Amino acid sequence: MIAGPCAVESSERMDAIASAVKAAGADILRSGAYKPRTSPYSFQGMGEDGLKILRETGDKYAMPVVTEITDPRNVEIVAKYSDMLQVGARNMQNFVLLTEIGQTRKPVLLKRGMSATINDLLMSAEYILSQGNPNVVACERGVKGFDPITRNIFDVAAVPAFKALSHLPIIVDPSHATGRPDLIPPCALAGVAAGADGVHIEVHNCPEEALSDGPQALLPDKYADLAKQIRQLARLVGKQTTTIAGEE
Repeated sequence: MIAGPCAVESSERMDAIASAVKAAGADILRSGAYKPRTSPYSFQGMGEDGLKILRETGDKYAMPVVTEITDPRNVEIVAKYSDMLQVGARNMQNFVLLTEIGQTRKPVLLKRGMSATINDLLMSAEYILSQGNPNVVACERGVKGFDPITRNIFDVAAVPAFKALSHLPIIVDPSHATGRPDLIPPCALAGVAAGADGVHIEVHNCPEEALSDGPQALLPDKYADLAKQIRQLARLVGKQTTTIAGEE
C-alpha cells in the first residue's frame, strides 16, 4: 500500500497527508521532489529541499519513502534520502539511469512506459538486475490508447501476464492509469483481484490547490474507504495485508 501526493509542496501539507494515509493503513509514503512534466513550464518539484521534507515526514510516521529519480546525476542524492527509488514511465527505457540505479542496491519501483510492451518492461528490469540489484518491483500504470475518457488504458491483464513471465512482484497504479478519482477504486480492486502485490495511489487533502496532478488524487477519506476495501479483497484472494486497529 503506497500512498501520498504527486509532489512535495510543503512540510505542512506533506505532514497532513502522511498522517491520513498512515492512519488508513498505507505502508509506504510516496511523493516527488523531481518532476518530469510534459510542459517545461509546469512545476518541476522542490529538488533536495523536497527530499528532506519527504525523509523527515517518513521518519515521523515510521514509513519508508519512495520518490522518483529522473537523472543519473541525481542518483546519489536521491538514494541518500529515500528507501526506494522510483523510475517513472518516461524513464523506463533510460538505460543509463537504470544501470546507475542498479548499482545502488536500493529497492526500485519500475513503472511501465506509456507505450511499452510487457517484454519491454521485463528488459528494463533486467538492466537493473544485471548490475546485481535484485530488488525490483514492476508497476502497471496504464498505456496510451485512443479514447480520451481516461488518461491511459489500465491494462489489468498485464498483472497476471507479467507474473507468468517473471518472479518479480508487480503492483498497480490506478491513479496514473485512469486520471479520474471516480475510477481509481474499481481499478485498484481489479488489480488486486488480478493478483497485484500492491497498490500505488495518489492522495491529496486539497486537490484543487495541488501543484501537480491534483485532478487524479483521492481525498484522504476516500482513500481510507478504499484501503479498507483493498484489505478485505486482498485477504479474500490470499494476500497478506496490514492490520488496522478496530477492523475485524
